[in-house]
Formats: sequence, structure tokens, C-alpha cells
Amino acid sequence: MKIPGVLFVCALALPLLGDEGMWLFNEFPKDAVKKAYSFEVTDAFLETLRLATLRIGGSSGSFVSAGGLMLTNREAVANCVAKLSTPEHDYVKDGFYAAAGSDERACPSLEASVLLTLEDVTSQIKEPVKEAAPKNSKPVPALVTEKAAAETLAKRNAAIARVEKACAEKTGDACSVVALSSGERYHLYHYKNYTDLRLVFAPEAAMAFFGGDKATFTYQRYELDLAFLRAYENGKPAVTPHFLKWSAEGVKDTDLLFVAGSPAATSRLDTSAQLIYYRDTEMPLRAQRLAARIDLLSNFTPKTDDSRRVAEAALRSLGLSYKSTAGLLIGLRDERLLIRKVNFEKRLRTAVEHDTKLASDAGKVWDDVATAYKTWTPFEKPYQILEQPAAQGSSLFRIARQVLRLSEERAKPNEQRLPAYRDSALASLELALYSPAPIDDALEIALLTQYLEELKALGEKEVPLKAILGSKTPAQMATEFVASSKLKDVAERKRLAGDKSAAAQSDDGMLRLVRALDDPARKLLKKHQDSIETLAASASEKIAQYRFRIWGPADYPDATSTPRVTFGSVKAYHDRTEASVVFATTFGGLFHLAGPTEPFKLPQRWADAKPQLDLITPFDFVSTCDISAGNSGSPTVNRNGQLVGMVFDANLESLPSTYMYTDDLARAVHVASQGMAEALDTVYKATGLLKELGVPERKKSGTE
Repeated sequence: MKIPGVLFVCALALPLLGDEGMWLFNEFPKDAVKKAYSFEVTDAFLETLRLATLRIGGSSGSFVSAGGLMLTNREAVANCVAKLSTPEHDYVKDGFYAAAGSDERACPSLEASVLLTLEDVTSQIKEPVKEAAPKNSKPVPALVTEKAAAETLAKRNAAIARVEKACAEKTGDACSVVALSSGERYHLYHYKNYTDLRLVFAPEAAMAFFGGDKATFTYQRYELDLAFLRAYENGKPAVTPHFLKWSAEGVKDTDLLFVAGSPAATSRLDTSAQLIYYRDTEMPLRAQRLAARIDLLSNFTPKTDDSRRVAEAALRSLGLSYKSTAGLLIGLRDERLLIRKVNFEKRLRTAVEHDTKLASDAGKVWDDVATAYKTWTPFEKPYQILEQPAAQGSSLFRIARQVLRLSEERAKPNEQRLPAYRDSALASLELALYSPAPIDDALEIALLTQYLEELKALGEKEVPLKAILGSKTPAQMATEFVASSKLKDVAERKRLAGDKSAAAQSDDGMLRLVRALDDPARKLLKKHQDSIETLAASASEKIAQYRFRIWGPADYPDATSTPRVTFGSVKAYHDRTEASVVFATTFGGLFHLAGPTEPFKLPQRWADAKPQLDLITPFDFVSTCDISAGNSGSPTVNRNGQLVGMVFDANLESLPSTYMYTDDLARAVHVASQGMAEALDTVYKATGLLKELGVPERKKSGTE
């Protein structure tokens, strides 16, 4: 006997875990916070937080004074600090502080945006496309023809463009329509943009990134990863009445916190079959290939200082990729995460299959995904080696492939090109392609030798090895390919990328290599797009629609790099070895860890200030707030809406939250407001900045 779907809907309470959720400001779960923390979140509280929160490039930030002063993470201003530096004033090494407004320096490439209004425009976007949709009484239609799908997409995009244009013309501001729940609904975001941003303060890189790359995604941390900017309008400091006031008390263990920012895209709609595939196939292969390159670079002996700098930069980049991949893999191997995913999926699928308003085979979407990934499994290794990410670490290989494909893709209609070569992406692609960044031949030969060994291991069935190696060894051919390439010359890259015939006929060694690989690589790319990408997108769309149909706004949508707010608490934890991890580090811990060599060497002014510092002051702390990439720079506030910290990273255990949130071990990492104030006062003597922030004078314990 079938049980009516409505009973399943009633029984299927949304199984959120602890403090889970990257919530829209207009759909914040006030009742959940009241139930868990006995605190009533008001509309005024959320409005102030929204109007004080900023998106700054790929980071977040906040207004912290009525005069346009903004707080963000140091990484957000890294390029500006580097460009402002001169041989006489190395602000990267020595830090920057503008004691007076006239000393504040422009950061031309930075822009900050604040969300003014958020409006549901679903009907305005969906109504125009109804005529293009197939006549079908079911809410989730069957597959439509390619022509009908193209017409639907065109009408939808046209509707989005009309709504955005009308908003921009009415307000004079930036407007953007964002698809939520995979297109189940659409919201109009109305932003005010600030394009005149000037640097006020940035600490030394040695303090902002204390511990170096090895510290990334770890805790305990001792980093002053922050910066202050000021927004200007018409040549004067912007008037910003909505700002976050500084907390006089700072943060304590178990405190309720709120974090606002623009988290990068998450993938929490992925199925258990996808997670198993990532765990057993994709991630181990990625980690193995990255580890081999890290081992190679760790043993690479540069002959010049330039070669050393290039090798160190490559090692940092590959190291971060490995740590990120390893973190995801550790999480995916945690049976608790997978069990939670499977159990939730079963409950959702049961509700879907008993919902009379959905198609009888609606639940098949999970089976389709599982079948597709099982079929694709044997193709993953050649796909990674031949197409994505291919020859990791080799700048010349990346350049050669981009030159070849750009010359070919430009000749096609825009909509038929590979996504990375469409008009909308060309500016970013060309910025990287035509960068004059140094390339070291010895390093390229070493990395390319390893890549050719990988190709050789794949075999002639997958790779035209005779055309690539002939009778020579990978090391011999790597040397030949690099030595005969002129692609270190930016002008040569531009010439070849702009001439399809020249790129196709060039005898440049690196171009010869990528030409030999391009056909098998493109075939795998096409297979991946047809069998995995298309299905994954359609499955995510259907699952998102099912979830929204059942829970509505009670289910937060995946992050979209747009403003969200989350809540959590300051919380210590036990790591995987069951060792206790404190909720906050202190200045005393910083000096205990400091040493005579990088990346643990303190700037001289910090060493000199030690006797005057309150060493028990909290420096960095952790919380259960649900965050992702893009939240760096996010303000952290307490129940009073006062700023008690700023997000700058997360621990390694938090990385799997990309797929499913858990607060067992995952933590967001923040700079504490107490630590910021102590450093600004005692180390940097930034009295003017502290006064503008409204930081009260503090008595030091045992140092006066």
C-alpha cells in the first residue's frame, strides 16, 4: 500500500547538522537560533549586518567606521601592497600604515560591493520561458529537444538581462540576477559598488602569513591576516552609517557568533555515489600525481636565484593543491560523513518517490548518477593525464596548450567554443597567457620528464607515443621540447595565438607536443562533458528542485559567491588523535613558536614589542560557523552585533564541508578582535586607527 506523499513530507524534517547553513539574509532561520542559543535575531540585526558586509574581489570584508573604513583579509590587498612597494619602501616586507588621510594610497584594481536589496524575481524570469517549454502537466518535465532547450535558455537569459537592465537604470547601481536551487527560483541582487579604495593598513607578510604555506588549512594559528582600506566617493571618504562597532570584550569560549560574507560555490547536492567516486577514484589519483611533483621539486637543485624563486613558487602552488586535495580525501574517508549522506539521501528519495506531484520515476536520478560514474571510472586516469589537469607545474605546457586552443577556438562561433575560450572568459585567459612571469628551463625539463613518463605508462592505446618519443627517453625528449620552444617570448605567444595556421604548422617543440596530444585529449573532454558534466548538472538541478519542493526556504541553497549569513559558536575540539585543541591561541604562543628562520621569524618590531605586549591576549580562534572559500575577510559578530573577529581560513577537516557540513572537527579560523587591537596599539602604534575604530584604551596585565 502506498502511503500518501504528504505524510512523508511532514515526516521528513530537514536534517540540518548543528550550526549548518549558508543562509540568505531574507530567509535566515531565526527560530533555529532561538531554539539552540536562546537568542532572538531581529530584522534590524540582520539589516545592519548585511549593509555593513562587503564583497571585495574574491574575498569578503566589512565597514568598521562611519567614514568608509573597511576591514578585510591581507590576501585581498596583496597585489595592491606589492604594486605600491618600491626599492625604497618594501611594504610587503615592512607593512604599511597611513597615519593621516593624505597618506592613504589608491588600490586601482580593487572594488567593494555592498548588498542594498534582495528581491525574488522568479516569476519575471520564468513566465517568459513558459511558451518555450514542452506541454507537460508534470512539474519536472521529461527531456526536451535540443532546439526547445536552446529556445528556453535564450528566453531565460533575455528575461534576466531585462530585469538586470531595468534595475540598473532605475537605481544607477550594479544589479545581478542569481539562480538559486539550480534555477528553481531567481533573486535580484542590487549592489552599491565602491571603486575608489585606498590602503590604510597592512601588516608585514611575515605576520599575515606566519608559519608559511605549511600552516594553511591548519590550526593552531598565529596570523595577523588582516588589512584596512577606505572607500572614497567624489574624492572624499565615503559616508557609511551602517558599520560594525568594535567589541570591547572580544570573544570567549562557547560564545554565539554570526559570520557574513560571500562564500564560494559549494557542492552539497552531490550524491553519495559521487562522493564515493571522488573518494575511491578521482581524489587518490590527484593526490598521487601532486605528491610525485612535490617530491620532485623538493629535491630540485636550482643553479640561480631566479631559478630558486620560480621553483619555490611552483612548490607553494602544488603544495596548497595537495593539502586541499588531501583534506577533501580525509573527510571523504570519514565513514560518518558518508553514512550521514546516505541516510539523508534515502529519506529524500523516499519522499520524492511518494510525492504524487512528481513523476513516478523521479527517484531514478540517483541511479542514473551512480551508473554514469561507474561507467566513467576507467577513463578518469587518462582524462586527468591528457586533459585536466594534464602536465601540472609546467608553465610551458600550459602556455602551449592555451596558444594552440585559443588559435583554434577563436575561429568558432562564441557559443560553440570551449568555456575557457569564450568571449566572456578571454580577458582572464589572456592575462595569464601573456604574463611575463619568469620560466626556468631546468625546472621545465624536470617537470616535463615526469609528465612524459606518465604518458609512457598510459601506453600507445591512449597516447601516440611513437610520434612523441620516437626512440628517445622521456628525459631526452623533454630537453628537446623545451630547448626548441620560443614560447617564453610573450610576443611569440601572441603571434601564434592569433594565427591558427601558424600555430598548426609551427615547429616549436612545446607546440609539437600539445598538438600530438590534442586529439585524444579533446575526445576525452567531450566524453566527460557528455557523460558526466551534463548528467551531474541535470541531476543537481532535479535534486535541488525536489528539496525546494519539500522544504522550501527552510532549505538553504548551495553557495553562489553572493552574500550569505551563518551562525555558530566558539568551540574547542579534539583532533583525530584525540588531542585537545584550545579554542584560541595567544600572543604567548606566538613567541613560543617563533624562531630565527622563515617562516617563523618575527619582524624586528614584534621582537622589540614583546615586553610591552599582554601575552595572554587571544590571537586567533576557531568556531563552528559554516564557511567556504570566499569567506576570507568575513566579519564575525556577537549577539550585540559587535565585531569580535574576522575569518581568514579554515582547518583541514573543514574542507569536506564543500560536500556536506559537519561540526565534529571542522572549524572556521578567525583573527580575534582582541589580538587585532593589541597589535595595532602596542606593535604598530596606530592610535589614529584605533580611535576611529572606537577601541577603548585597555589595561595590560602584568606588563606595566
